[in-house]
Amino acid sequence: MSVLTLHNAGVAMAGHWLLRETSVTLRPGEITAFLGPNGSGKTTLLRLLAGLLPPSTGYVTLHDRDLRTLSRRDLAQRLAFVPQDTHINVAFTVREMVEMGRHPHLRRLTRLRPADHAAVDAALRRADIWHLAARPVVELSGGERQRVLIARSLATQADVLLLDEPTASLDIAHALDVLDLCHELAGEGKTIGLALHDINAAARYATQLVLLRAGRLITQGRPETVLHATQLNQVFDVCTDRIQATDGTPVFRFYRDRQQHSTFAL
Repeated sequence: MSVLTLHNAGVAMAGHWLLRETSVTLRPGEITAFLGPNGSGKTTLLRLLAGLLPPSTGYVTLHDRDLRTLSRRDLAQRLAFVPQDTHINVAFTVREMVEMGRHPHLRRLTRLRPADHAAVDAALRRADIWHLAARPVVELSGGERQRVLIARSLATQADVLLLDEPTASLDIAHALDVLDLCHELAGEGKTIGLALHDINAAARYATQLVLLRAGRLITQGRPETVLHATQLNQVFDVCTDRIQATDGTPVFRFYRDRQQHSTFAL
């Protein structure tokens, strides 16, 4: 069953294609990871799926409804987007920022209800920022602000969660926490889409991979069918070794060229 689908959709600006016509389907209970070098179209694709960019060709559906037929409020109740840019220049506390995730569920000029406060509390705990709730957001590190944005998206309680490089500003421990959380949410039936640079993380956590280069879809499918050394070499312009972790998960090592590979192999 599909939840969020890109139907031969593309984005062009000033005569330049940021994303060529692409078709992708995100399903409930699965994590779809979008991979590719910088400028490959990952963020454009995510923003297109989130309804933040209008398609130049094709269209996007959520539960078989064209996004263009949904109000901003309806869309915000069903789909949450976490941007990579964590620059926040407002004097809100962490809790106030996370409370914004409940606004799509409120009528205008109404206060949060007990159920809304409970959703905010749960989001603060799941994002591991309960201890930061009273802190001004502007005082936080980039990684902490990223977790605030993730908590805000969780407070929305949307069925679809799209995250653009959610681990980019995080240390190793918190990056693993975020990926584990995405795995838990998928296990609860949520539909998860991630733009990632970490191919090994994608191999371990994702159910479906979408490989992009220069605004074009190269291939998509299960990790075991997409992650081949020859294909990764061509897309990322590197040399790749594939080894197996003890649990059978593929692990990739990357080298800029074969000479460097030989040096590290000694």
